[in-house]
Amino acid sequence: MTQAIQPQQRGILLSEAALHQVKSLRDKQGKDFCLRVGVRQGGCSGMSYMMDFEDTSKITPQDEVFDYDGFKIVSDRKSLLYLYGLMLDYSDAMIGGGFQFTNPNANQTCGCGKSFGV
Repeated sequence: MTQAIQPQQRGILLSEAALHQVKSLRDKQGKDFCLRVGVRQGGCSGMSYMMDFEDTSKITPQDEVFDYDGFKIVSDRKSLLYLYGLMLDYSDAMIGGGFQFTNPNANQTCGCGKSFGV
């Protein structure tokens, strides 16, 4: 796992590699999107992670916003109950590459790494 960027205490931690990757993906979209991270019911272990770009105009007062050098990570407060302390990392390895979620709140995780149980 790569080192997390932590200039201030944050509910969702992001590695340098993950920040670089999401900024690169956002730039390909051609808009100043934020990254919304949340959870939903489903997946192999009961809950699954969701992550998608979203227009910053959709950020609501009920959202928590974490700023990474001008790039915003957004999560609704209900999801943040399950995600607080989450480390989002990225690997470009041929096998097992992609975004990885390390969630200190999960008491079980699926082999795919995209779902968890609490």
